[in-house]
Amino acid sequence: MLVSRVCLGTMTFAAKDWGCDREDALGIVRSFIAKGGNFIDTADMYSAGVAEQWLGEAVKDSPRDSLVIASKCWFRTDPTPNARGLSRKHIIEACDASLRRLSMDYLDLYQVHGPDPFTPVEETMRALENLVQAGKVRYIGCSNLFAWQIVKMNAAASGGETFVSGQYLYNLIRRDAEREVLPACDDQGMGLLCWSPLASGMLTGKYHGQATPDPASRIGTRATIDVPRFWNEASFRVVDEVLAVAKEEGRSPSQVALSWLLADQRVTAPILGIRTLDQLEDNCVSGDWDLPEPQRKRLADVVPFQHGHPKEWMDTTFPGSKGKPEFDPRHTQRLP
Repeated sequence: MLVSRVCLGTMTFAAKDWGCDREDALGIVRSFIAKGGNFIDTADMYSAGVAEQWLGEAVKDSPRDSLVIASKCWFRTDPTPNARGLSRKHIIEACDASLRRLSMDYLDLYQVHGPDPFTPVEETMRALENLVQAGKVRYIGCSNLFAWQIVKMNAAASGGETFVSGQYLYNLIRRDAEREVLPACDDQGMGLLCWSPLASGMLTGKYHGQATPDPASRIGTRATIDVPRFWNEASFRVVDEVLAVAKEEGRSPSQVALSWLLADQRVTAPILGIRTLDQLEDNCVSGDWDLPEPQRKRLADVVPFQHGHPKEWMDTTFPGSKGKPEFDPRHTQRLP
């Protein structure tokens, strides 16, 4: 399944304080499609389902088969005991509810939004396969799983439907995915979708020089989540370098940060959290522009990323023990 190089996210739709209203949301979706974008991601928990409703309204006049619409389940959708997680009951009911809100017959990609320690993985994978067999879902994916869970769940499919994609936090500031998740997705033949590719706006430079985030900003309204996640001295060193590269390249900081992700062929698409048409116009450029490799390496080296053990063990012992082969086997290229 082929998707545009950038994916439009819908978490901003109807989000209180830091999101956009219905009119702007519909305009953003339609403009994205007009620019050639075909990949749009949503979830049942985004604004309690309102994001799905608005997305369905925005695309109702577009040819359905030309779009790749993705949604997710896992979060609690009501107070009843089974309205959460990855049980067969919840997955099937959540998918049907998403389709009703979207006014669609099927989803191109249906993703589990996180791991469920209460449900056997075999039950989850069989339920997802049932949705594919029923014609309600074309492909399945995951988000926020540990790397070992990706492999275990794909193995539990026993020759049936396996994950085609993984959606993870990944940007120049938070590169945790490089340790295990990126190599696991590559090994499993899965594309990586990057959520928060601009670190909640940090990589745009909008917070440059601020001691604390503006309480009315996105990070300010989500301070308990995003300040520990992104706001530190090392992050601002990265931001300073992004601003410098952007000036040298004649690009915006957002374009530089997004193109840094796209330079890795294991990355399928960053997910754009858009509030305005101006942001859409700026961010979409990254799909048509490649950051030069020297600049990409320069940005990666600002704050050296520590892969830790066992990568450091492999770096010190593997070269002396592998001999002198004519070429490295493919699986060694998947090491972090």
